[in-house]
Amino acid sequence: MATETRKTPQRAAVLDALHQARAPLSASEIHDAAARRVPGIGLATVYRALKSLVDGGEVVSVVLPGDTPRFEVADLAHHHHFHCRECGKVFEVEGCPPNLARLAPRGFALEGHELVLYGRCMGCVA
Repeated sequence: MATETRKTPQRAAVLDALHQARAPLSASEIHDAAARRVPGIGLATVYRALKSLVDGGEVVSVVLPGDTPRFEVADLAHHHHFHCRECGKVFEVEGCPPNLARLAPRGFALEGHELVLYGRCMGCVA
């Protein structure tokens, strides 16, 4: 028998932090944002809420090579990410290069892709 997910203030604060950010956040960044709404929220609570939200399909994990997992709301349109090498922040990049299937070896069938741009964000460039 499936159990219903409890809607706690902590879980709501985690989800609100992700909606407000409009970018994938680390658990630590989510914790910082959620703590402004629910003082005293623990990092373990944030991880439990994230697991519940991922299991429920409301949040997805964003894995960038060499970085800790980040999280974002699941209902976003197809997009990619820009990872600042100086400050470590990750930003959403809208759009997608056309015809990526042409890059696959001959005879291969492309089924999906991940694209991460690396560099320095506007704040770090200044």
